[in-house]
Amino acid sequence: MKVLRTIIWVLAALGFLVFAIYNWQPVELRLWQNLVLETKVPVLALLAFTAGFLPMWAVHRSVVWSLSRRVRTLENSLKNTAMAHRADVTSAASASHAADSPVDKPGKSGGDAPEPFDISDTGSAGSGSNDGGGSAGE
Repeated sequence: MKVLRTIIWVLAALGFLVFAIYNWQPVELRLWQNLVLETKVPVLALLAFTAGFLPMWAVHRSVVWSLSRRVRTLENSLKNTAMAHRADVTSAASASHAADSPVDKPGKSGGDAPEPFDISDTGSAGSGSNDGGGSAGE
């Protein structure tokens, strides 16, 4: 895209150069009643182009600057939100690892599944209790 822009600017410069060569004539420009400016036609054309181009270029640069500032602000807030979320997930993960550790079963690791017919586990729902109810083994 920059190559295309460069080609366009070079063609515009060559066009202006050809215009300047063929129109190199003095022109009188009356600014006020007693103030007259004598200049060449290409200089006058260049001044007119600059007078129209500079304000629009300044507006364009200010809009680009404003939008880039807004994008930077949004990126920073997104980064801060992601870092806060990562910190929350890390603290929640460390808390869940602490909750997974077996407190009431000292012989087992936290990742092992409990045995369904373990005699030492009398309080769980899967094993039989001595409340008088019939069990499958009786």
